[in-house]
Amino acid sequence: MTGYLVSLLMGLAVGGAYGLVQVRSPAPPMIALVGLFGMVLGQHAVDLAKHRFVRPAQTSLQSDVDGDHASLRPGHTE
Repeated sequence: MTGYLVSLLMGLAVGGAYGLVQVRSPAPPMIALVGLFGMVLGQHAVDLAKHRFVRPAQTSLQSDVDGDHASLRPGHTE
């Protein structure tokens, strides 16, 4: 939620700056929205590909708990 708020505030700030110096937006509104939509789709596609094809890194603590050191598991009794 914070990211959306920061994005909205930055957009308002840039729009205000454009208004103060009387400069029009560099792209027509519809083209800008389509470009932003493409950026969002590209970001989600990369995140999806990473999630699907890249295995998460295993830390040494995970390998200790999952591997030979069963005594490290909580509640383990011998």
